[in-house]
Amino acid sequence: MNQRIRIKLKSYDYNLVDKSAEKIVKTVKSTGAVVNGPIPLPTNKKIYTVLRATFVNKKSREQFQLCSYKRLLDIYSTTSKTIDALMKLELPSGVEVEIKV
Repeated sequence: MNQRIRIKLKSYDYNLVDKSAEKIVKTVKSTGAVVNGPIPLPTNKKIYTVLRATFVNKKSREQFQLCSYKRLLDIYSTTSKTIDALMKLELPSGVEVEIKV
């Protein structure tokens, strides 16, 4: 099977994304496939501004930031062992995984 598998990882914690990508690379390399990545994609930052007081002190504000981190992995020259290993892989619960074949 000469097909490419593209895996996109997304999380709000960069440690979880990096550890998940490392785990995927280890399992895929152990089956003999070729891995390209993890490639870091741009971080999305959402900044929310909130008033500290309800109806006085308009100038007193607080800002909160929500960052989402993404990584991209490409897997080439896959075999049935590679696909089985990826299906059995346990990843942390804070990571969103998107797989395209």
